[in-house]
Amino acid sequence: MTTDATSLIELHEVDLEYDLHFDRTNTLKEWFVNTITRKQYVAKKKDRLLALKNMNLVVFEGERVGIIGFNGAGKSTLLKVISGILKPTRGTINVHGSVQPLIEIGAGFDPEFSGRENIYFNSYMLGFTKKQVESHIDEVIEFADLGEFIDVPVKYYSSGMQVRLAFTVATCVQPEILVLDEMLGAGDVAFVDKAKKRMNKLVENAKGLVIVSHDLSLIEQLCTRVIVLKKGAIIYEGTAQAAIKEYRHIAGVEP
Repeated sequence: MTTDATSLIELHEVDLEYDLHFDRTNTLKEWFVNTITRKQYVAKKKDRLLALKNMNLVVFEGERVGIIGFNGAGKSTLLKVISGILKPTRGTINVHGSVQPLIEIGAGFDPEFSGRENIYFNSYMLGFTKKQVESHIDEVIEFADLGEFIDVPVKYYSSGMQVRLAFTVATCVQPEILVLDEMLGAGDVAFVDKAKKRMNKLVENAKGLVIVSHDLSLIEQLCTRVIVLKKGAIIYEGTAQAAIKEYRHIAGVEP
């Protein structure tokens, strides 16, 4: 990447720290007795966890950056910081362009609302305007392929149906910067294939992409650069092929 390329995302010495709370109360009976007597079976009330450590990262226009690492490495946390969902404890972050995070999609669904009502509700939570929602609602309903269930409360949906609706809502507007986490695990085979084609179009039209995935073949296919995280810190950065090789080496897995 040339030095005169336009930066889309800049993280400078970013830390994210939060409290961990501990409670050694093991049973309901203990909790009730402790509450009455005001006694606490707590060895340590709380501790501090440094989820991201001295994170320095720049994503340039035209780049597709993959993030890989073990569970608990801070991958999803980093995406949430980039998306503005979480605020860093220290350091600075600058994002130049509109960001669409596809992270924990469907988390804002109200189970008592119908699918149609949740399209409006979830779209507003994602930052879409009423005009944007109304211009895309027919396309969303058609793509999600829920038929008559679109007017049934979401609490009666299967996990696959919820994923189909949530994914379609989240991808109905083209952003400048696309931020993706694992999201299609519960989708049926036919929908996953259709969704991947939709994702490819979004990725092709976006100015930049940051993606977290355990699917290393997908990372190698999509990404121009990959970083490896371990315990909240970048331990390797390079081409997709080189980063995946290093990750496998750290994991002790032969390619």
